[in-house]
This record gives sequence, structure tokens and C-alpha cells, in this order.
Amino acid sequence: MAIQWFPGHMHKTRGAIRERIKSGIDVVIELLDARVPASSANPLLAQLTRGRAALKLLNKQDLADPERTRLWLDHYNARPDTRAVAIDQGMKGLARTLAQECRALAPNRGGLDKPLRVLVCGIPNVGKSTLINTLVGKRAAKTGDEPGITKNEQKIVLDKDVYLFDTPGMLWPKITVPEAGINLAACGAVGRNAFEEEVVALDLLAYLRQNYPLALKGRYQLELNEALAEGELLEALGRRRGAVLAGGRINTQKAAEILLNDLRAGVLGRITLETPRQFAAWQATARALEEAKAAEREQARAESRRGTRDAQREQDAGHDDAAADDGQDLATD
Repeated sequence: MAIQWFPGHMHKTRGAIRERIKSGIDVVIELLDARVPASSANPLLAQLTRGRAALKLLNKQDLADPERTRLWLDHYNARPDTRAVAIDQGMKGLARTLAQECRALAPNRGGLDKPLRVLVCGIPNVGKSTLINTLVGKRAAKTGDEPGITKNEQKIVLDKDVYLFDTPGMLWPKITVPEAGINLAACGAVGRNAFEEEVVALDLLAYLRQNYPLALKGRYQLELNEALAEGELLEALGRRRGAVLAGGRINTQKAAEILLNDLRAGVLGRITLETPRQFAAWQATARALEEAKAAEREQARAESRRGTRDAQREQDAGHDDAAADDGQDLATD
């Protein structure tokens, strides 16, 4: 299932980020979901902020698999001009930590004469508004569990010579890695109208059965028989959690919502839905598919052009034959 969600106001956000970068930004903080770091990394943002030092914040680390979080921190810290830190909203001294990390990335900036200018970005519902509120110690930004609440840019003094510019959350126009779309939907980063809960729940069950079987067994007392399809697992989950309709039928929609809500609330345990190696494989598969589709389109265009040229040649040949017949008729006369 392809998941796409790019509301109109996000076009405005893209323009605002572009203009802010032009006006002078030293460090770009990208807030990522520690449960889906690569899926929640905006490739459009990477294009807009190319050449700027980057601080990757893996937010909600308290919900993520700590072993996999370490893999992701190593992955990002190996990049040039990049630092990565895992955080959660309850961390003490978070503002000081972020200021220190930003200063390390831009050592030539600082002081009242050349303050350090930092842009903080992230996809919707990744926890950016809550982070801003934590940093300033008051309710400075609207928060909620629906993607896309923040709509306007904000300027915040992170330290006496560190200015933080906040922008609304933004997804990208086309999610080319199908697994990324599923992961974003599972974690609540896209609007509810962009996906079907049952489809996402089935893919999530397949991943959890392979990577976190104990989480499923512990929460739902499921027997993970290899012969059972994901649809049967979803029905068993619904039966265990009371999602039963009249006549004993299972409300699979309700069962899907239960699974997704449990994942988002962390009651399944600390789970991360991708590793650097897994995402690289998904990305390679998606890239190969896109290249194959592009080749097919080019072949179709080439065949169309050949068909047009052949038709034109036939038409021209018909005109030549008609002209020859007219000439022969004149000669006979």
C-alpha cells in the first residue's frame, strides 16, 4: 500500500525553510522518531539544508529499542559534519546539551556579535512542539496527537547567543520506500485519512512476528504458529482484546486500532521498526523499482515515437504513390 500525505500548507513550509536557510543558518536540528529514524528523516529537508551542519535528535528514545538506538547513533555520527543524540522529553538540562552540540558543530559562531543560528525541523507529530515547550520552560507551541498542528515559524532564545528557529512539521510529496510509509503510519506521523489501519496493522504484525515475537506473545498471548497468516493473527488479537461483534465475528478494524495504539503508547515494550541495514535494503529495492518503472516509461515513449514516425512514413509514401499515379495518368493522356 502506497501512503502519501502532503497537505497544502506544507508547500508553504517548504518555502519558509528555503528562505530561512538563505537568510543564514549555521546548524540544522532534525528531530527524528527514535522508533523509525530513517523513515522519519525528510529527504526534502536534506536537499533544502545541504551544506549545513546537522544535529540529529532521536526523540522518544524511551519508546525505542535501546540496542537499535545505539546502531542508529553510530550510523549518524559516522557522517561528516553530523552529530546525533538520543533524547526524550523528560531529559534534564536538554537546552544546555543542545547548545553544546550546536557549538561543537559550528565552533566559529557564538557571542553576541555573531550569534549561533539554529533551525529545528521535523516531520509532523514527531514531538517537536513538546520539545520547544521543554526548552523554553513554558507552553510556547501548541501540542497534540494529530500531525501538522504547528503552522507558523517561531524564534526562541536557546542560550544568550544561540537563536533557535522553529518551523512547522513537513512531510515530503512522495514516499518512495513503501516500508517507510507503513512505519510512519504505524507511529502516527501521517494523517488518518492517508492510510487504512487494517493494512498497516497487518504489515506491522508481520514485522513484529519476525523481530519482536515476545512482545506479541506477552501482550496478546498469541501463538505465533508459522502456518498462521497475518490476517489470522489480527483476528486472534481481536478475540483476545474483546473486539468481537454479534455472532462471534471479529471486528478487525478495532483490532487494528488496538495494535497501533499499543505500539504508539509503548505498552508493547521498547520497539524500533527498522535498523540501518534493513532500511538500506528497503531503499535499494525501492530505487531499483523506480529505475525499472522509469525504463518502462522511456521504452513506452520510444515506441510511441517510433509508431508516430512509421505512421508519418506510411502517410508520406501514400502521398508519393498518389503523385506517381497522377503523373502516369498525365503521361497516358
